[in-house]
Amino acid sequence: MSNNLVGTVSTLIVDDEQLAREELSFLLKDYPEVEIIDSASNGLDAVKLIEQLEPDLVFLDVQMPGLDGLGVVAQLEGKLDFAPHFVFTTAYDNYAVEAFRLNALDYLLKPIEKERLAETVSRVRKIAEEKRSAQERAVDFVPGKAALQRSKLLVKANNRNLIVDAQDVIYATIDDGMITVVTSQFEGQSNYRTIEELQSNLDPNLFWRVHRSFLININKIREVIPWFKSSFQLKMDDKKQTEIPVSRIQTKRLRALLKI
Repeated sequence: MSNNLVGTVSTLIVDDEQLAREELSFLLKDYPEVEIIDSASNGLDAVKLIEQLEPDLVFLDVQMPGLDGLGVVAQLEGKLDFAPHFVFTTAYDNYAVEAFRLNALDYLLKPIEKERLAETVSRVRKIAEEKRSAQERAVDFVPGKAALQRSKLLVKANNRNLIVDAQDVIYATIDDGMITVVTSQFEGQSNYRTIEELQSNLDPNLFWRVHRSFLININKIREVIPWFKSSFQLKMDDKKQTEIPVSRIQTKRLRALLKI
């Protein structure tokens, strides 16, 4: 989300034709709520940018050499912890059924008409407002009582089974199916299978899933560091002063919480 305009919709434009990208960018200038954060000229770059930038909205050309627009959505399915909205753009209408099967927000025929684009942006604006309201209601970190809030955790370190106070955990991270728990004194492995399972057993007022791979103790944040494309990293209070990325969706929550 832009620093300058609260409520903007971060947007990525993907098209293999430069003229088409420039034309759509020009048309979108009439809508200050639409913040174009980057563009891509092929499907492979689109996948990388979507994973990195986590845009709210993607205008996606259907026909591109290599990985086409439909392939981009298929490749990302199930891999992301956020749900960007896709608007397919194409000169042909025979892809519409497949586009909506992939839950596309809209389908625009080229050349894109101003009136038709206005309808799309109106739909985007309505959805963005609904999401923002939901995020504001959740910003106090009390989504509901956890199923079982454990005060102690078992952590395996140096061939020992150690019991730690949950409040002493600085953060937990998952890599290749293994969850590592970091405290002020040591780090080790948890028996939990997923970050979601670990989070559901901890105090929701204390532990926050800031990224699909990281669960942090909000009382152990040492510093908030401005980072790439209006996002942030959190420097934690462990010995290494680990810097943890905040996902784009959670960045919005961070801004609201800390009034950034």
